[in-house]
Amino acid sequence: MPAANDIRKGQVIKFNGEPHLVMETQHRTPGNLRAFVQIKMRNLRYGKALDQRFASTDTIEVLPTEKKSLEYSYADREAFAFIDPETFEQTELSAETLGDVKNYLTPGGKVDVLFVDEKPLTVELPSTVALKVIESSDGIKGDTASNVQKPAKLETGLMVQVPLFIKEGEIIKVSTADGTYLGRV
Repeated sequence: MPAANDIRKGQVIKFNGEPHLVMETQHRTPGNLRAFVQIKMRNLRYGKALDQRFASTDTIEVLPTEKKSLEYSYADREAFAFIDPETFEQTELSAETLGDVKNYLTPGGKVDVLFVDEKPLTVELPSTVALKVIESSDGIKGDTASNVQKPAKLETGLMVQVPLFIKEGEIIKVSTADGTYLGRV
């Protein structure tokens, strides 16, 4: 196992029995004290971030990781199926594992899945996705003050605030970071 000095950003380590993604590392040697490594990491199961201090000689278990680009296929109750476009191997993820990601999934959409010890753990979306508006009220004539918005329901069930000129059936671009309307496609 590598020493704490050898841990780098982007690696997945095992801490308290859970996989954590290393987001930042700093090696420090304060005055006449022993050297230590300060690691900022995020728990991959729960999303909680934390700072942890390790002695520079501590050994840390680094978990083997693999990132695959998969295509979303379908949802079956609480399971979401993804297919590897090269090997046609199917991977299923639970709604709990996906979290809010499921609001941006459309059949055929590509996502990056991080596998730790050959188990799918996290899903990374592209920065924007194109979704179809399936339900939206009409704007009121004369209600043209600047930046007036109305709610719209998208094909995945996500509710987004959109400008008054957006109508049902239109395809819009939505940010996956915060779920905001970015424009028409």
